[in-house]
Amino acid sequence: MDAGLQKAPETPARITVVALRTALFAALIPSGVGGQEQPPPATPSYVIPALEIVAFDGLLNLFDRVAFGRDYYSDLRSIKRNLRTGWVLEHDPFEVNQLGHPYQGSIYHGFARASGLNFWTSLGYTFAGSMLWEIAGETTPPSRNDQVASGIAGAFLGEALFRLGSLLLENAPERSGAGRRWVTTAVAPTLAFNRQVFGNRFDEVFESRGAAYYRRIHIGATGTTHSKGDSAVHLRRNEGVFDIAMEYGLPVDGYTYRRPFDYFSLQATGSTANGLESVFLRGLLVGDRYGLGVRHRGVWGLYGNYDYIAPQLFRVSSTGVTLATTGEWRVSDVIAMQGTVAAGSGFAAVGSLTEGDSADYHYGLAPQAMIGGRAIFGDRASLDAGAREYYVSRIAGTPGHDNILRAEAMLTVRLHRQTAVSARYLVTRRDAFFPDAGNRRQVRGTLGLFLTLLGHHRFGSVIETGGGPRPP
Repeated sequence: MDAGLQKAPETPARITVVALRTALFAALIPSGVGGQEQPPPATPSYVIPALEIVAFDGLLNLFDRVAFGRDYYSDLRSIKRNLRTGWVLEHDPFEVNQLGHPYQGSIYHGFARASGLNFWTSLGYTFAGSMLWEIAGETTPPSRNDQVASGIAGAFLGEALFRLGSLLLENAPERSGAGRRWVTTAVAPTLAFNRQVFGNRFDEVFESRGAAYYRRIHIGATGTTHSKGDSAVHLRRNEGVFDIAMEYGLPVDGYTYRRPFDYFSLQATGSTANGLESVFLRGLLVGDRYGLGVRHRGVWGLYGNYDYIAPQLFRVSSTGVTLATTGEWRVSDVIAMQGTVAAGSGFAAVGSLTEGDSADYHYGLAPQAMIGGRAIFGDRASLDAGAREYYVSRIAGTPGHDNILRAEAMLTVRLHRQTAVSARYLVTRRDAFFPDAGNRRQVRGTLGLFLTLLGHHRFGSVIETGGGPRPP
């Protein structure tokens, strides 16, 4: 598992700020049970989010005209041309396409969710908002890869951020301070905006229904143990790291999976070397819980995924769906095993950081899989190991193929209460072939040491030593 239990056109700098805001929010979530159940907004609106999305796209277009120039001087002539033009694959800067566009899509999704609409309806608004931008927000031909990043990945990211913002509001005391309100705004700005502008109409908090959640924070540094294929890259061998993971909706008794993202896992890693090093998000779209006796329980189903990896040598991002399961097996009163297995496919992009290598910017259909596990030894230590792989083909994309493998192993030892120390070995490998450039291999391995802040001292275990569920 990526975590463990509690109840309840962008620039790299701007993108990093977004990631750190999300991290700050999760760090401030208190360890405990969510607030009392409350009804969802009684007066959802279909008109308000539509107007908000149009206004947002208009304001973003005006900003981009000033900041980035003629590609954003859209008018009726460019709109008519884009309506008649076929959709293409475009090669804007990687961080714009694979980070900026998903965050832009999360704004569309957030407007709809903050107006009381459900996930699937909001996904439709997100998809439509992305199409509006592709046709009327830019003068360049509409892009298929941007539509996937904004219209689909944006909905996945937007739902996770909406849930986090709602969870913070649900757990807020009656007289919340300015700090908590600021964090809510930073994580879910559309939620805060609609509550402020429309008053009581959207004041009700989206209920977590007692979702069990857990967060884990790493603060430390990593050093490069070995690398290959870095001759044309300015590799910073040592870097400071801030890593945060949160898991929401762990399988405990009394919790049901009736809504998309009733279970999700979100992990983000920031680095002093390149800003945002990775984002891993998976959320249950359709599925259910299961159990085998009193010592085993889990959740399975169809998941939506958005991943981004940038280990300094190259970058890969994927949006897709997988069939997956996450569960826990209580082996004995002392030992528990947790694990996740997922397999599916998505649309992925791979970009090299080598300057001037335009042939090494690759899109394609990408079969992918991941497996992860954690052995928990009482309340003293845990051993994590996992791997994920992406095969970025030439189907529905550009010539060539990439095979990306990322694997890690981590030992965490608790020192006192929720404070621990961790050592992690991480390796990322890329094997690529392009007709004009031939074969290429890039590898980077790192060893990191961290001060770790745990959500609680049990490392995310959800089953009591006697076999039953953990109490709230």
